[in-house]
Formats: sequence, structure tokens, C-alpha cells
Amino acid sequence: MELLFPGDFIFGTSTAATQIETAFEHDWQGVKAKDGFIFDRTTDHELRSKEDVEIISSLAPHYRMSLMWSKLQRAPLADLDKETVAHYKSLIKQLRSKGVSIMMVLHHFTNPLWFSANGGWENENNISHWVDFAKKVVKTFGKYVSYWNTFNEPNVYASFGWLTGFFPPFRKHPVKAAIVVRNMGKAHDIIYDFIKEKFPEQPVGISHNCVVFSQENVIGWFSARLSDWWFMDFVPRHFEKTDFFGMSYYARISHDPMPITWLETPHKLNGKVHDDIWEYHPEGLRECIDRYWNKYKKPIIITESGVCDASDILRQQAIGDYAKIIHKALQDGIDIKGYFWWSTWDNFEWHLGPSMKFGLYECDPVTMERTKRPSADIYRKLAWNKMI
Repeated sequence: MELLFPGDFIFGTSTAATQIETAFEHDWQGVKAKDGFIFDRTTDHELRSKEDVEIISSLAPHYRMSLMWSKLQRAPLADLDKETVAHYKSLIKQLRSKGVSIMMVLHHFTNPLWFSANGGWENENNISHWVDFAKKVVKTFGKYVSYWNTFNEPNVYASFGWLTGFFPPFRKHPVKAAIVVRNMGKAHDIIYDFIKEKFPEQPVGISHNCVVFSQENVIGWFSARLSDWWFMDFVPRHFEKTDFFGMSYYARISHDPMPITWLETPHKLNGKVHDDIWEYHPEGLRECIDRYWNKYKKPIIITESGVCDASDILRQQAIGDYAKIIHKALQDGIDIKGYFWWSTWDNFEWHLGPSMKFGLYECDPVTMERTKRPSADIYRKLAWNKMI
């Protein structure tokens, strides 16, 4: 039975500038990932932009992207670098000429070294520095943009930077994690108002990472509940001034009391279906959709979703699984505007490194050659035909 999506439903793919461009004076540069790769050269996107435009435009009519802050703005309150602006404008114009609309992310995890050296998001005085950058991006690129994300997954950013210590600045300080969330929320509100003043017709939202936290046993109950409160309740409260609720979804994570994943504790998954990092639980997407639809009653966009799967076998299945769940939610009256697959091609997966494969296209971490996976054709047909 064929499932048809509304004509105005958005299908796209997604990347982040830092994960696909060569590092430039940001706080991830030089970090050694779990797989031994150094965060420096990632996928040569800035050198292969013509090829990548063809890949992006072949897969879907929408593209969620970001710009590298450290490369665009070399010092506090500085004008945007002209050469970098010209490069990004050329890239976006090429995409637009091929019928691809843009969702722009203003902050996707990384900061310039000058920003981090001044205390990063722990320092409330830095809010004005990021707002200055974001306003300049809006004024420079706004006419090319259809949708905006202010921040990508602030719950992941604060959790991994100040609770687990996986991300820069590699700290374990819960109070400062809360301060970071508060400061980012203040920045979000300011730039939301600015975008609506400049481009009132362009929807502005957040991208919130959603996880189904469950417990494997009695001792996992408290840690799962605490994680759920922080990740799914406390952080989103700071980003409620939005036109749509953007959410990403990848997994259910059970606790016993620590998180159970294929990457860290494969023996504890007990035969559950999984990708190369997490338990695969597509039903959780509907659980998260229902949770935030009932809470906010705002349009929802799935800003990221996918699987880490070097074999590509589960990815091919997942495209259909997620599409069916979204289609059913639409039939049930939930206002879902779109769905973005993560990711367009393999990239540098933060602290885990390029050995973690999320792409519809493979990217060799040494040669940087792109190779289409079978899942790419499956997603392309869904995205362009709006039918599965």
C-alpha cells in the first residue's frame, strides 16, 4: 500500500559545517576522537562544493546546513570575512538554482577559539558576541533562507560539554551546564525577535534532541528519570519562543543505572535491534512527537533522524520505518511540517570520529571520495515523490 505525503511536506537532508569542512580556529580543532582520528580535515566540503551540490540536490528538495562561525567571524564583533561570505553565498546560490531550499542553523556545537577563551557559553557577557554574529548572518544570508534553527540540540551541547565531558570544554559541572542552557536560551530569544523583524515570513525554531529514556531494572529507574527531566523537560523550557518545534530522534536508551549502548555496553542490549551506536527503536519517534505536540501544540519539524550503520542494511529499512510513523501521525492530526535525514554523506562524528557512518553517501575518511549507498536512492524517491 502506497503512502502519500502532503504536497507541501518538507523532505530534506542535513549536515553541519564543522563536521564536513576543514577545521579553522574553533574549539574542536585538534581533538582526538574515540576512533583515533584527529578533528582537522573532515570531508573537504569546501574543496568539493560543486560535487556536493550535485549530491545534495539529487537527494531532496530541502537542505539543513550551518556556517562555520570561526571562519566567518575572526574576532569579537568583527565584520564577516568577505572571502568566506562569497564562498557560502556561491554554495547556497548553486543549491537554490537546483530547486533546493535552505534551513539555516546558526549554532551547531562549535565556537571560535576567541569565544571559548573568553569563557564560552558559561559567560553571560558572551551572549552579545554570538548575537552580533547571528544578526550579521541573518542580514547577509537571510534572503536565501526558508527556515531557521537558532541552536542545534542545546541539550546535547550542554550535557556533553558540562556533564559527561565528551565535548569541549570537557567539564563535569552540572551547575555550569544549567548556566550554559540559560545563556543560550537568552540568546535564542533575542535572535528570534531579530529574525521575525527582518524576515517575518520565515519560520524560526529550535532543534531539540529527543531520546526515549527507559530503565532496564530497578536500579536504572532513577538515572533514567533524571536524564529524562534534564534532557526532555528542563532544557526545552529555555527555548519556547518558536514558530515550530524542531526535534531530532535517533534512539531509545535504557539504563542499569548507566546508559546502555552498542558502542559502550553491547553485551547489555540483550538481542535488541541496534545500529552501530544505539538501540534501534523507531516507535520512539512517535512517542516523542506525541509528547511535544501535546505540550506545545506547535508545528513539528524532524530536523534530524537517521542511523549509524556502516552496512547500510538497517538504514534502508529505517527510511521506510520512520516515514510510516510520520505518515500515521499526520493522519492522526498532528501538524508535522517536515523531516530531514541525517546525514547527506558521512562526516566527522564529533568525539566518536569518522568511523561512525550516518551518510546516505559514503565518504572515505582518507581519500574523501563520495560513494552512493543503496539507501540514497530509497530516500531520494521518498523525498522527491513524497510517496513510499
